[in-house]
Amino acid sequence: MSVSSKHLLQQGPVLAAMGQTALSALWQQINKPPQKQQAVQTPGPEFSATIPPRSRDLVRDYIRFVGGDPSAYKKIVPPHLFPQWGFALSFKTLGGLSYPLTKVLNGGCRLEINAPLPAGKSLQASARLESLDDNGRRAVLHQRICTGTRENPEAVVGHMYAIVPLGDKKKSKGNGKPKKEKARVPQDAKELKFWKLGAHAGRDFALLTGDFNPVHWIAPYAKAFGFRNTILHGFATMALAYEGLNRSIFAGDIHRIKTLDVKFTRPLVLPAKVGLYMLDDQIFVGDAPGGPAYLVGKVETRA
Repeated sequence: MSVSSKHLLQQGPVLAAMGQTALSALWQQINKPPQKQQAVQTPGPEFSATIPPRSRDLVRDYIRFVGGDPSAYKKIVPPHLFPQWGFALSFKTLGGLSYPLTKVLNGGCRLEINAPLPAGKSLQASARLESLDDNGRRAVLHQRICTGTRENPEAVVGHMYAIVPLGDKKKSKGNGKPKKEKARVPQDAKELKFWKLGAHAGRDFALLTGDFNPVHWIAPYAKAFGFRNTILHGFATMALAYEGLNRSIFAGDIHRIKTLDVKFTRPLVLPAKVGLYMLDDQIFVGDAPGGPAYLVGKVETRA
């Protein structure tokens, strides 16, 4: 399915926030020598906003893109769509940090669904920097984004874990520590879904969410960072897994998932053919049983 470029008109807040962050990082690089990040008090200040109702067309096309059933979401907004309005707030939580934020990688997300998000109504959203873990080689930025209503402000809580590489990669490789084995799909995991992702999947997800990091849709840029081609957004992989669970083991019941906790374990280079696999309460997105895993997670359900 090709995504209409008209959705770009609804991504203003995210694009403005990304542009401001990029300009700030460039200005810092040009005018200031590299500085060690000073101690940051966490949790940090909270930023909040009232989110106008999402366009029906945007929500419908987004649900179709991630493999969901739009008819199941007539009255509610998919909880995994939260980055579409949450990114703009999340960038504000990073103010004052001296890290090279243009190098940020998405390490994972924990999504907690406490109540449905009503469709066609304004929502209340808030974000803050929850914690910061800096070991000299990388910094992990834990951001907490809440979305809900006045009556239930924490209907959906998204915990995002951004990883900023630091220091010299060559030195870290030779530090004597054994290399951590990359995640793989267990041999006995059950296949639930299989997808064929086109070369433009990153661009399409960007049109739907506003995350126009060029590594996801501009091939030369992605290759300059060492990838064979563009890579799919981690949140796109997570949303595919979420709806894959809804359409397979939950028989279309979109209310069964209580929490979904995932790590993005390696870049998913496009185009790709990948499947959703499950073993007990663990899920994997990967090439095949025994093959590389791009997402590893755990799902908690309601009875």
